[in-house]
Amino acid sequence: MLNISRSESLQTVITTFEMTPGTCQDLLDELTAAYDEFISRQPGFIAAGLHVNDAQTRIANYSQWQSREDFMAMLRSDEMRRRNRKINDLCKSFEPVMYDVAATFG
Repeated sequence: MLNISRSESLQTVITTFEMTPGTCQDLLDELTAAYDEFISRQPGFIAAGLHVNDAQTRIANYSQWQSREDFMAMLRSDEMRRRNRKINDLCKSFEPVMYDVAATFG
C-alpha cells in the first residue's frame, strides 16, 4: 500500500508518459504487466499506482522504493531495459523523476 510520508528513508518516483489515445490502453497493459510480472518482485519495491487522464494522452505513475539504489538497480536490469524499449515504442515520451516528499495532507 502506498504510504505518502516525509520519511527520509524512502525514495519516491513519479514517471509521466505521453501518448496518443490510440496507444493508451496498450501502454497501460505493458505497464501493468511490468508491475505484475517483474517490478513488484524487485528488492526494495514498496508500492505503485498508475493514473490515466480523461483524454487518454497521459499516464502518471507513482512508486515508492526503500532506496534510490533499489530503484536504479531495477531500472538498469536487463529485464527492465527490454521492457522499457517496448514501452518507449508506445509513447511519445516518458520520464522517471525521483522526488523527496516535502509535505503531506489528510
